[in-house]
Amino acid sequence: MEIAFLERGKLRRSFSAFKLANGLLSDMRSDRFPTTLWSWSGGRLVLTAGATHFGYVHEGSCSVSSASGQYTLGPGMVFSVPGEGTVSGRGSGIVVSRHGYRGFFQVGGPIEEQGRLKYIDGCTDSLLIPPIMLGDPCFNLLYFPPGINQTQHTHPSMRVGIVASGTGVCVTPSETIPLVPGQAFVIHAEGLHSFATADRAMRVIAYHPDSDFGPTHEDHPMINRTMVGGRSASIIQEIRTH
Repeated sequence: MEIAFLERGKLRRSFSAFKLANGLLSDMRSDRFPTTLWSWSGGRLVLTAGATHFGYVHEGSCSVSSASGQYTLGPGMVFSVPGEGTVSGRGSGIVVSRHGYRGFFQVGGPIEEQGRLKYIDGCTDSLLIPPIMLGDPCFNLLYFPPGINQTQHTHPSMRVGIVASGTGVCVTPSETIPLVPGQAFVIHAEGLHSFATADRAMRVIAYHPDSDFGPTHEDHPMINRTMVGGRSASIIQEIRTH
C-alpha cells in the first residue's frame, strides 16, 4: 500500500505499508541516507557487508550470527549488526540496513510496555539503540496510549518501522491506514501524517536514519567529567586530543 501526497505540484509517496515475508521489502538506497528494509518470516536472511543492520524480532525466536558470535533472540528483542551476518529461525521480524555506516554490535530488549521519554500528545519514546555520535542512526520504541489523536506532523528524513503490538491508524491528508501487529512501514521524508488509537494502546518500533542528538568530540561524558584542578577537561584546550 502506498499513500501519496502533493508537494509543489508533484505526486510523492507519504506512507508505504508492507506484510512480513522473506527478503527485501523496500529499496531506498537512492535516498540521502541509503537504507533498505528487509524482513524474515520462518526463513533465513543474509546481512551484507558495507552496512549496519538494525533488527527487531516480532514473533518467535531467531538466531543472529556475525563476526561477534551467534545469539538466540526472543520476541521483542532488538539487535545491531555491522557488516556481514545472518538472521534465521522460525520467528519473524524486520531488518533495517543503513548502507555506508558502521555501528556497534548490540543486542537488547525485550522492549518495555511504555517509553521512558515524553514525546507529543501523551505519547512516549525510548531509545533502544542510541546514536554513537551526533547524526548517526537510532532505533526507537514509540508508545501510543489508548485514545490518542496525534497532531499532524512531518519528519525531515524517512522513518522505517513495524507495529509491535496493539492497533491504531495512520492518518495522512488523503487516507486513514489501519495498523496491526506485524505491519512494517516506511514514512517518507516530509510526509504529513499522524497516529491515532481507539480503546487499545499501540507500540511501534521506529528507525531514524539521522539523529540531531548524540555525543560529539567536544561534548561527551568522559571529557566533560574529567576534572583537572576543579575544571572540566572539555574547556582545557592544551590537553585535548587533536
